[in-house]
Amino acid sequence: MRQRIQDAAGRFDAAIERAFDLIRGNPTADRVFYAASEAGDFSLLWHTIGTGRVLLPGGRDTDAVRLSALLGVESILVNGLLKSLTARARPVEDDKQERPHHLRIPLTSSFPSGHASSAFMAASLLAERDRMLAPLYYGVAAVVAASRIHVRIHHGTDVVAGAALGLALGAAGRRIWRLVR
Repeated sequence: MRQRIQDAAGRFDAAIERAFDLIRGNPTADRVFYAASEAGDFSLLWHTIGTGRVLLPGGRDTDAVRLSALLGVESILVNGLLKSLTARARPVEDDKQERPHHLRIPLTSSFPSGHASSAFMAASLLAERDRMLAPLYYGVAAVVAASRIHVRIHHGTDVVAGAALGLALGAAGRRIWRLVR
């Protein structure tokens, strides 16, 4: 059974890689995905959005604090705990193929994607208070998550697992935050 799951995951990853190979090297796609990947580093994009929302009419500083606190917990769980348990190798970059833009290469395990996890957790928390912008938050989260495949930092299964984990952590974070308050 375990071998079947690994084989299916390998086929999924290979199919996703082939799909991204169709747009890698396109200057616009490269700029968008490399920028999204950089913006997702250390959840900077999400902290910025959370802080910026405080400045809008009806913005609450407690929402920004909640988002940042929960992103901190997510980072400890995913980047500290889960990645240390899996030790999955990152996609191998072809030595002959240079990246078109500078990119920080993490030293941690590839599984799960912390960018995908934080992106989808943040989107779920941001969407809770702003249903009208929910599709935008989730769309940006999807671009940040997909960027990690495009720039060859994660496998497709890393990103899917990270996104699912982020959604689960967002739901748990909302519940726990209500209890703590």
